[in-house]
Amino acid sequence: MRRRSLLALAALPASPALAADPARLRFPRDFGAHPQSKLEWWYLTGILFAEARPAEPLFGYQLTFFRLKGPAASDHPSTLAARQVMIGHVALSDLRQGRLLHEQRLARVLPGLAEAGENDCRLQLRDWWLRREPGDPARASRYQARFNAPSFALDLQLQSQQPPLLQGDGGLSKKGPGAAQYSHYYSQVQMLTQARLRRDRQELRLRGLSWLDQEWSEQLLGSPAAPQDQAVGWDWAGINWQDGSALTLFRLRRADGSVLWSGGSWRSPQGGTRNFASHELQMQPLRLWQSPASQARYPVVWLLSTPVGEFKLQALMDAQEVDARLSTGMRYWEGAAELRSTDPVAPRLGLGYLEMTGYAGAMRLA
Repeated sequence: MRRRSLLALAALPASPALAADPARLRFPRDFGAHPQSKLEWWYLTGILFAEARPAEPLFGYQLTFFRLKGPAASDHPSTLAARQVMIGHVALSDLRQGRLLHEQRLARVLPGLAEAGENDCRLQLRDWWLRREPGDPARASRYQARFNAPSFALDLQLQSQQPPLLQGDGGLSKKGPGAAQYSHYYSQVQMLTQARLRRDRQELRLRGLSWLDQEWSEQLLGSPAAPQDQAVGWDWAGINWQDGSALTLFRLRRADGSVLWSGGSWRSPQGGTRNFASHELQMQPLRLWQSPASQARYPVVWLLSTPVGEFKLQALMDAQEVDARLSTGMRYWEGAAELRSTDPVAPRLGLGYLEMTGYAGAMRLA
Protein backbone atom coordinates (compact mmCIF):
# COMPACT_ATOMS: atom_id res chain seq x y z
CA MET A 1 0.00 0.00 0.00
CA ARG A 2 1.44 3.36 -1.02
CA ARG A 3 1.82 6.34 1.31
CA ARG A 4 -0.74 8.34 -0.66
CA SER A 5 -3.32 5.65 0.05
CA LEU A 6 -2.46 5.79 3.74
CA LEU A 7 -2.90 9.55 3.90
CA ALA A 8 -6.28 9.16 2.24
CA LEU A 9 -7.38 7.10 5.24
CA ALA A 10 -6.93 10.15 7.41
CA ALA A 11 -9.67 11.96 5.48
CA LEU A 12 -12.31 9.46 6.60
CA PRO A 13 -14.86 11.00 8.99
CA ALA A 14 -14.41 10.17 12.65
CA SER A 15 -16.86 7.75 14.20
CA PRO A 16 -18.86 9.21 17.10
CA ALA A 17 -18.95 5.87 18.92
CA LEU A 18 -15.91 6.49 21.10
CA ALA A 19 -17.07 9.87 22.35
CA ALA A 20 -20.58 8.55 22.98
CA ASP A 21 -19.42 5.61 25.11
CA PRO A 22 -15.99 6.19 26.68
CA ALA A 23 -15.71 2.74 28.21
CA ARG A 24 -13.22 2.18 31.02
CA LEU A 25 -10.22 -0.04 30.39
CA ARG A 26 -10.36 -3.76 31.09
CA PHE A 27 -7.30 -5.99 30.94
CA PRO A 28 -6.12 -8.21 29.35
CA ARG A 29 -8.68 -7.34 26.64
CA ASP A 30 -7.45 -3.75 26.32
CA PHE A 31 -3.86 -4.88 25.77
CA GLY A 32 -5.22 -5.99 22.39
CA ALA A 33 -6.30 -4.01 19.34
CA HIS A 34 -9.46 -1.90 19.09
CA PRO A 35 -10.36 -2.10 15.39
CA GLN A 36 -13.52 -0.04 15.88
CA SER A 37 -11.37 3.02 16.67
CA LYS A 38 -9.81 4.96 13.84
CA LEU A 39 -6.23 5.09 15.11
CA GLU A 40 -4.13 3.14 17.61
CA TRP A 41 -0.49 2.68 18.46
CA TRP A 42 1.79 0.61 20.69
CA TYR A 43 4.96 2.49 21.47
CA LEU A 44 7.88 0.64 23.06
CA THR A 45 11.09 2.48 23.96
CA GLY A 46 14.03 1.75 26.19
CA ILE A 47 17.54 2.57 27.32
CA LEU A 48 20.10 -0.23 27.19
CA PHE A 49 23.38 -0.77 29.04
CA ALA A 50 26.14 -3.34 28.79
CA GLU A 51 25.05 -6.49 30.59
CA ALA A 52 28.33 -7.02 32.42
CA ARG A 53 29.33 -3.53 33.58
CA PRO A 54 26.45 -1.06 33.23
CA ALA A 55 28.01 2.38 33.58
CA GLU A 56 26.69 4.80 30.96
CA PRO A 57 23.86 3.92 28.53
CA LEU A 58 24.98 2.51 25.19
CA PHE A 59 21.77 2.50 23.14
CA GLY A 60 18.24 3.75 23.00
CA TYR A 61 15.61 1.93 20.95
CA GLN A 62 12.12 2.49 19.61
CA LEU A 63 9.60 -0.05 18.29
CA THR A 64 6.22 1.39 17.29
CA PHE A 65 3.22 -0.32 15.71
CA PHE A 66 0.39 1.80 14.31
CA ARG A 67 -3.02 0.40 13.41
CA LEU A 68 -5.39 2.50 11.28
CA LYS A 69 -8.93 1.78 10.23
CA GLY A 70 -8.92 1.34 6.45
CA PRO A 71 -11.41 2.54 3.84
CA ALA A 72 -12.94 -0.89 3.17
CA ALA A 73 -16.06 -1.97 5.05
CA SER A 74 -15.54 -4.58 7.76
CA ASP A 75 -17.80 -7.01 5.84
CA HIS A 76 -16.06 -6.49 2.48
CA PRO A 77 -15.94 -9.90 0.72
CA SER A 78 -12.35 -9.61 -0.53
CA THR A 79 -9.59 -10.95 1.70
CA LEU A 80 -7.31 -8.26 0.22
CA ALA A 81 -9.57 -5.34 1.15
CA ALA A 82 -7.89 -2.68 3.29
CA ARG A 83 -10.11 -2.97 6.35
CA GLN A 84 -7.16 -2.28 8.63
CA VAL A 85 -3.66 -0.98 7.93
CA MET A 86 -0.52 -1.43 10.02
CA ILE A 87 2.65 0.68 10.08
CA GLY A 88 5.89 -0.13 11.87
CA HIS A 89 8.77 2.13 12.88
CA VAL A 90 11.98 0.90 14.49
CA ALA A 91 14.99 2.98 15.49
CA LEU A 92 18.28 2.47 17.30
CA SER A 93 20.24 5.35 18.81
CA ASP A 94 23.94 4.50 19.16
CA LEU A 95 24.88 6.85 21.98
CA ARG A 96 28.63 6.19 21.74
CA GLN A 97 28.91 6.84 18.01
CA GLY A 98 26.16 9.47 17.84
CA ARG A 99 24.32 7.59 15.06
CA LEU A 100 20.64 6.92 14.50
CA LEU A 101 19.49 3.89 12.48
CA HIS A 102 15.83 3.51 11.57
CA GLU A 103 13.47 1.52 9.35
CA GLN A 104 9.76 1.64 8.47
CA ARG A 105 7.09 -0.68 7.09
CA LEU A 106 3.52 -0.42 5.86
CA ALA A 107 1.01 -3.19 5.06
CA ARG A 108 -2.70 -3.91 5.06
CA VAL A 109 -3.75 -6.38 7.76
CA LEU A 110 -3.62 -9.92 6.37
CA PRO A 111 -3.18 -13.23 8.24
CA GLY A 112 0.47 -14.15 8.61
CA LEU A 113 1.67 -10.81 7.22
CA ALA A 114 0.31 -8.02 9.40
CA GLU A 115 -1.87 -8.77 12.42
CA ALA A 116 -3.10 -7.12 15.61
CA GLY A 117 -4.81 -9.49 18.04
CA GLU A 118 -7.90 -8.21 19.84
CA ASN A 119 -7.82 -10.26 23.07
CA ASP A 120 -4.28 -9.44 24.18
CA CYS A 121 -1.12 -7.81 22.83
CA ARG A 122 -0.12 -9.88 19.79
CA LEU A 123 1.30 -7.70 17.02
CA GLN A 124 3.05 -8.77 13.85
CA LEU A 125 4.33 -6.91 10.79
CA ARG A 126 6.19 -9.56 8.78
CA ASP A 127 9.19 -10.47 11.01
CA TRP A 128 8.65 -7.63 13.48
CA TRP A 129 6.50 -8.55 16.45
CA LEU A 130 5.48 -7.69 20.01
CA ARG A 131 3.66 -10.21 22.22
CA ARG A 132 2.46 -10.36 25.78
CA GLU A 133 2.61 -13.72 27.54
CA PRO A 134 -0.69 -14.84 29.14
CA GLY A 135 -0.91 -13.95 32.82
CA ASP A 136 -2.72 -11.92 35.47
CA PRO A 137 -2.64 -8.28 34.28
CA ALA A 138 -2.91 -7.06 37.88
CA ARG A 139 0.55 -8.51 38.45
CA ALA A 140 3.70 -8.37 36.35
CA SER A 141 3.29 -8.76 32.60
CA ARG A 142 5.93 -10.37 30.42
CA TYR A 143 6.48 -9.34 26.81
CA GLN A 144 8.68 -10.48 23.96
CA ALA A 145 9.63 -8.32 20.99
CA ARG A 146 11.77 -8.76 17.92
CA PHE A 147 12.64 -6.64 14.93
CA ASN A 148 15.07 -7.27 12.11
CA ALA A 149 16.34 -4.44 9.92
CA PRO A 150 19.09 -4.46 7.28
CA SER A 151 21.51 -2.66 9.61
CA PHE A 152 20.57 -4.17 12.99
CA ALA A 153 18.33 -6.65 14.78
CA LEU A 154 17.07 -6.65 18.35
CA ASP A 155 15.46 -9.36 20.50
CA LEU A 156 13.83 -8.20 23.73
CA GLN A 157 12.54 -9.87 26.89
CA LEU A 158 10.54 -7.43 29.01
CA GLN A 159 8.83 -7.66 32.39
CA SER A 160 6.70 -5.03 34.07
CA GLN A 161 7.09 -4.55 37.81
CA GLN A 162 3.77 -2.79 38.45
CA PRO A 163 0.19 -2.91 37.14
CA PRO A 164 -0.55 -0.75 34.08
CA LEU A 165 -0.44 3.00 34.72
CA LEU A 166 -3.82 4.42 33.65
CA GLN A 167 -3.17 7.87 32.25
CA GLY A 168 -5.66 10.65 32.93
CA ASP A 169 -9.00 9.72 34.47
CA GLY A 170 -8.82 5.93 34.69
CA GLY A 171 -7.30 5.68 31.22
CA LEU A 172 -9.23 8.55 29.59
CA SER A 173 -6.60 11.14 28.72
CA LYS A 174 -7.79 14.64 27.80
CA LYS A 175 -6.14 16.06 24.68
CA GLY A 176 -7.87 19.45 24.50
CA PRO A 177 -10.65 21.63 25.92
CA GLY A 178 -13.40 19.99 23.84
CA ALA A 179 -15.52 17.10 25.11
CA ALA A 180 -14.40 14.86 22.24
CA GLN A 181 -10.70 15.66 22.61
CA TYR A 182 -9.42 12.64 24.49
CA SER A 183 -7.86 9.23 23.99
CA HIS A 184 -7.72 5.90 25.80
CA TYR A 185 -4.19 5.68 27.17
CA TYR A 186 -2.20 3.48 29.53
CA SER A 187 1.50 2.84 30.11
CA GLN A 188 3.68 -0.04 31.27
CA VAL A 189 6.62 1.66 32.99
CA GLN A 190 9.86 0.52 34.65
CA MET A 191 9.96 -2.64 32.52
CA LEU A 192 13.01 -4.79 33.23
CA THR A 193 14.65 -5.53 29.89
CA GLN A 194 17.08 -8.12 28.58
CA ALA A 195 18.21 -7.53 25.00
CA ARG A 196 20.30 -9.14 22.32
CA LEU A 197 21.53 -6.73 19.64
CA ARG A 198 23.05 -7.97 16.38
CA ARG A 199 24.92 -5.35 14.40
CA ASP A 200 28.06 -5.16 12.25
CA ARG A 201 28.49 -8.97 12.50
CA GLN A 202 28.63 -8.73 16.27
CA GLU A 203 26.20 -9.70 18.99
CA LEU A 204 25.85 -7.70 22.20
CA ARG A 205 23.94 -8.71 25.30
CA LEU A 206 22.37 -5.71 26.99
CA ARG A 207 19.99 -4.87 29.79
CA GLY A 208 18.04 -1.83 30.86
CA LEU A 209 14.58 -0.38 31.41
CA SER A 210 11.78 0.09 28.90
CA TRP A 211 8.45 1.90 28.61
CA LEU A 212 5.37 0.74 26.69
CA ASP A 213 2.48 3.04 25.77
CA GLN A 214 -0.76 1.99 24.12
CA GLU A 215 -3.18 4.66 22.98
CA TRP A 216 -6.24 4.72 20.75
CA SER A 217 -8.70 7.39 19.65
CA GLU A 218 -10.74 8.73 16.77
CA GLN A 219 -8.26 11.50 15.94
CA LEU A 220 -4.48 11.71 16.18
CA LEU A 221 -4.61 15.19 17.73
CA GLY A 222 -8.13 15.23 19.08
CA SER A 223 -11.38 16.46 17.52
CA PRO A 224 -11.34 20.24 17.99
CA ALA A 225 -14.42 22.15 19.07
CA ALA A 226 -13.15 25.20 17.15
CA PRO A 227 -10.51 25.77 14.42
CA GLN A 228 -8.22 27.58 16.84
CA ASP A 229 -8.18 24.43 18.97
CA GLN A 230 -6.57 22.31 16.23
CA ALA A 231 -3.14 21.01 17.24
CA VAL A 232 -0.35 20.62 14.68
CA GLY A 233 2.07 18.61 16.81
CA TRP A 234 3.05 17.52 20.29
CA ASP A 235 5.93 17.11 22.71
CA TRP A 236 5.97 14.01 24.93
CA ALA A 237 8.37 12.40 27.38
CA GLY A 238 8.30 9.18 29.39
CA ILE A 239 11.05 8.89 32.00
CA ASN A 240 11.86 5.92 34.24
CA TRP A 241 13.44 7.30 37.40
CA GLN A 242 16.32 5.54 39.09
CA ASP A 243 14.31 5.29 42.33
CA GLY A 244 11.47 3.39 40.59
CA SER A 245 9.23 6.39 39.88
CA ALA A 246 7.85 7.20 36.43
CA LEU A 247 7.16 10.63 34.92
CA THR A 248 4.90 11.24 31.90
CA LEU A 249 4.66 14.65 30.21
CA PHE A 250 2.93 15.90 27.09
CA ARG A 251 1.77 19.09 25.47
CA LEU A 252 -0.09 19.75 22.22
CA ARG A 253 0.78 22.84 20.16
CA ARG A 254 -1.26 25.07 17.89
CA ALA A 255 0.06 26.38 14.57
CA ASP A 256 1.26 29.61 16.21
CA GLY A 257 3.34 27.67 18.74
CA SER A 258 1.03 28.29 21.68
CA VAL A 259 0.04 25.40 23.93
CA LEU A 260 -3.41 23.94 23.30
CA TRP A 261 -3.30 21.37 26.09
CA SER A 262 -0.81 19.70 28.38
CA GLY A 263 -0.83 16.95 30.94
CA GLY A 264 1.02 14.05 32.44
CA SER A 265 1.45 11.98 35.57
CA TRP A 266 3.93 10.88 38.20
CA ARG A 267 3.89 7.41 39.73
CA SER A 268 5.80 6.82 42.95
CA PRO A 269 7.92 3.70 43.56
CA GLN A 270 5.09 2.43 45.79
CA GLY A 271 2.51 2.82 42.99
CA GLY A 272 0.70 5.99 44.03
CA THR A 273 -0.16 8.23 41.07
CA ARG A 274 -0.46 12.01 40.74
CA ASN A 275 -2.12 13.16 37.51
CA PHE A 276 -1.31 16.65 36.21
CA ALA A 277 -3.99 19.11 35.15
CA SER A 278 -3.31 21.09 31.98
CA HIS A 279 -2.40 24.27 33.88
CA GLU A 280 0.04 22.45 36.17
CA LEU A 281 2.69 21.67 33.55
CA GLN A 282 5.03 24.10 31.79
CA MET A 283 7.67 23.02 29.27
CA GLN A 284 10.16 25.74 28.30
CA PRO A 285 12.68 25.09 25.49
CA LEU A 286 16.26 26.00 26.48
CA ARG A 287 18.26 24.89 23.42
CA LEU A 288 17.34 24.11 19.81
CA TRP A 289 18.97 21.73 17.34
CA GLN A 290 18.43 22.21 13.60
CA SER A 291 18.12 19.12 11.44
CA PRO A 292 20.36 19.29 8.36
CA ALA A 293 17.87 17.07 6.51
CA SER A 294 14.57 18.87 7.17
CA GLN A 295 15.82 22.23 8.54
CA ALA A 296 13.34 21.77 11.39
CA ARG A 297 14.43 23.19 14.74
CA TYR A 298 13.78 20.86 17.68
CA PRO A 299 14.09 21.75 21.39
CA VAL A 300 16.62 19.23 22.71
CA VAL A 301 16.92 20.75 26.20
CA TRP A 302 13.85 21.69 28.24
CA LEU A 303 13.09 23.28 31.60
CA LEU A 304 10.11 21.48 33.13
CA SER A 305 7.83 22.82 35.84
CA THR A 306 5.56 20.14 37.30
CA PRO A 307 3.56 19.54 40.50
CA VAL A 308 6.39 17.26 41.71
CA GLY A 309 9.25 19.67 41.04
CA GLU A 310 11.31 21.51 38.45
CA PHE A 311 13.62 19.52 36.20
CA LYS A 312 15.89 19.71 33.20
CA LEU A 313 15.16 17.30 30.35
CA GLN A 314 17.85 16.91 27.70
CA ALA A 315 18.56 14.66 24.74
CA LEU A 316 21.43 12.21 25.10
CA MET A 317 22.32 13.08 21.50
CA ASP A 318 20.89 15.77 19.24
CA ALA A 319 20.56 13.99 15.89
CA GLN A 320 17.58 11.69 16.50
CA GLU A 321 15.18 12.85 13.77
CA VAL A 322 13.27 9.97 12.14
CA ASP A 323 12.38 10.24 8.45
CA ALA A 324 9.09 8.32 8.16
CA ARG A 325 7.82 9.94 4.97
CA LEU A 326 7.50 6.59 3.17
CA SER A 327 5.01 5.27 5.74
CA THR A 328 3.31 8.16 7.56
CA GLY A 329 4.38 11.06 5.37
CA MET A 330 6.21 12.92 8.13
CA ARG A 331 9.46 13.51 9.94
CA TYR A 332 9.62 13.62 13.72
CA TRP A 333 12.22 13.64 16.50
CA GLU A 334 12.30 10.56 18.71
CA GLY A 335 15.17 9.78 21.00
CA ALA A 336 16.92 8.91 24.22
CA ALA A 337 16.89 11.57 26.92
CA GLU A 338 17.81 12.09 30.56
CA LEU A 339 16.15 13.93 33.44
CA ARG A 340 18.10 15.97 35.97
CA SER A 341 17.27 18.46 38.66
CA THR A 342 17.94 22.13 37.98
CA ASP A 343 21.05 21.89 40.19
CA PRO A 344 23.90 21.52 37.65
CA VAL A 345 25.96 19.26 39.95
CA ALA A 346 23.11 16.97 41.01
CA PRO A 347 23.13 13.37 39.74
CA ARG A 348 20.88 12.08 36.99
CA LEU A 349 17.33 11.34 38.11
CA GLY A 350 16.20 9.09 35.28
CA LEU A 351 16.34 8.05 31.64
CA GLY A 352 13.72 7.61 28.97
CA TYR A 353 12.46 8.91 25.67
CA LEU A 354 11.48 12.30 24.27
CA GLU A 355 9.21 12.67 21.23
CA MET A 356 8.57 15.88 19.26
CA THR A 357 6.26 16.10 16.25
CA GLY A 358 4.98 18.87 14.01
CA TYR A 359 8.26 20.81 13.76
CA ALA A 360 9.00 19.66 10.20
CA GLY A 361 5.40 20.32 9.10
CA ALA A 362 1.98 19.97 10.67
CA MET A 363 0.89 16.45 11.56
CA ARG A 364 -1.62 15.27 8.97
CA LEU A 365 -1.97 11.55 9.71
CA ALA A 366 -5.45 12.04 11.16
